[in-house]
Amino acid sequence: MTLPQVEPELTLLQQGRALIDVRAPVEFAQGGLPGAINLPLMDDDERRLVGTAYKQHGQQAAIALGQRLVSGSIRQQRIAAWRQAVVENPDAILYCFRGGLRSQIAQQWLAETGVERPRIRGGWKAMRHALCQRIETASEQPLLVVGGLTGCAKTALVQQLANGLDLEGCARHKGSAFGRHPLPAPSQIDFEHSMGLRLLALSGPLVVEDESRHIGTANVPLAFWRSMEQAPRVRVEMPLDWRLAQIHKDYIDDLWAIYRQQFGEWLGWALMRKQLAGALARLKKRLGHARLARLQRLQQLAFREHERGNRQAHEAWLAPLLTEYYDPMYRYQLERRDPGRFLHVGDWDSCLAAAKAWSQERSRQLDTQPQPA
Repeated sequence: MTLPQVEPELTLLQQGRALIDVRAPVEFAQGGLPGAINLPLMDDDERRLVGTAYKQHGQQAAIALGQRLVSGSIRQQRIAAWRQAVVENPDAILYCFRGGLRSQIAQQWLAETGVERPRIRGGWKAMRHALCQRIETASEQPLLVVGGLTGCAKTALVQQLANGLDLEGCARHKGSAFGRHPLPAPSQIDFEHSMGLRLLALSGPLVVEDESRHIGTANVPLAFWRSMEQAPRVRVEMPLDWRLAQIHKDYIDDLWAIYRQQFGEWLGWALMRKQLAGALARLKKRLGHARLARLQRLQQLAFREHERGNRQAHEAWLAPLLTEYYDPMYRYQLERRDPGRFLHVGDWDSCLAAAKAWSQERSRQLDTQPQPA
């Protein structure tokens, strides 16, 4: 029987095709394809044993061991899981690491029950190569960077743009000491895949937020990061009270909503307090002992007031956090940048308008460029 294959084209991801990853859980945890579900042919222990057999005795011995390990009721359970996934997603496609033996076996076992689904030629490796290549190509697209002091709602500005690439969203992190998301951070591979997937719909000029290369646990791919470093910029400037309200929303209100939804009132509150206290403690080297101790006292008082219903009490530690930590750090970085690269400096609305105008102009320029023969 010839088992059908599909080419490793990124349109599969754009179309939102259901993907079944038959690799072991440990492989999937390191990074899957966007939207894929993990229904492994072998679990981690089985994969380890088969891998050892392959190294010591060769492919045939490894295949024979795999057939013994995944047999009987275990085999039937895994086939049943694949069949259920296909019932729920009739257009599902299978893949393994290279589109080889494991996805072929899953195809064969499914076909024997009357269910025929294709596998991706080249598997995960071929699709990952295509996603990474999309990021490399994006580093050559026109790029605008949105900068500004902490609390200037730069992420919200980028999200307002049809051509905005939200790197913090891909990293599930707000890019600061207090920006960790309550849910687990993506692996580096999953971050890159999320970034590549978003870029599939963005072939023209791009707008991103000014970031360090490290966003939480994720690293922006080097070629794209170098393009960000060289790109023109707009800088958002907003008054302190406006910025303070914004970081109160980000660091307190939005964070609490997520924690409460994920963990409930009591545990969510305990975990949120732990995260915010830990984030402040990690700034000891930059703040110094005396200033850190003062902010920690204010933070603990704010927690107690919050429990009494006074959420605004957090401004007592958020305001000096802005003025004594974030603002001096950003201004130091600003002094090292070429002021000629700022195309516009102004309030949030004017920077949004400037980013839209830049995007339209660069799109027009791209449309009028002669196409290669």
